[in-house]
Amino acid sequence: MKDFLEFEKRVGCVFNDKQLIQTAFTHRSYVNENRDVATEHNERLEFLGDAVLELVITDFLFTKYKDRPEGELTAFRAALVNTVSISESASSLGMNDFLLLSKGEEKDTGRARQYILANTFEAFIGALYLDQGYDAARTFIAQTLFPKIDEIVERRLWQDPKSYFQEKVQEEFSVTPSYKMVKEAGPDHDKKFIAAAYINTESVAQGEGRSKQEAEQAAAQKAIEVKGW
Repeated sequence: MKDFLEFEKRVGCVFNDKQLIQTAFTHRSYVNENRDVATEHNERLEFLGDAVLELVITDFLFTKYKDRPEGELTAFRAALVNTVSISESASSLGMNDFLLLSKGEEKDTGRARQYILANTFEAFIGALYLDQGYDAARTFIAQTLFPKIDEIVERRLWQDPKSYFQEKVQEEFSVTPSYKMVKEAGPDHDKKFIAAAYINTESVAQGEGRSKQEAEQAAAQKAIEVKGW
């Protein structure tokens, strides 16, 4: 079993109910494979933590950006609590070292692990809320997520890549960017698409995704980076 006391030291909080922190790190696959030692996975805590996280972030943004309209605040929040953002925060805390996973899940370190880390981050918030209340959960969120918002707003990361790329291209070149599918591979249930982002006839960058839209978004994001925007 993992030593969750070590994680408590990392985040500076001591749980009254040690079972709560263990459950927060327990993936469904681990319970299925280890029914003799684990009976509860973290999905209920994740459900609770997601709600606490949304309230804390909403209150923070509402207070910080008094003159921003509702639509922008919604976009800021989405950028701050999306899977990439919160899985990065989970990784920086070393949550990956404490996950309780099945042997199969332990081998997968790609996008699936990213989702697991994001879900665990939310489950931990739920566990902390139950164990120590709203203020403790808010303090944890403030330390791990609030500092990201300035960069998100300054670099307009709250806009989806295609919208931002289009805005910059129109501003710089007075044209609208276009996209072309470069490659499509794989069986119907597991397709992969590669799209290229164009400015006029120049192919700026390519991106990959599981749908054409996802591939275009990835291409736009890479094009933004290529152009230094």
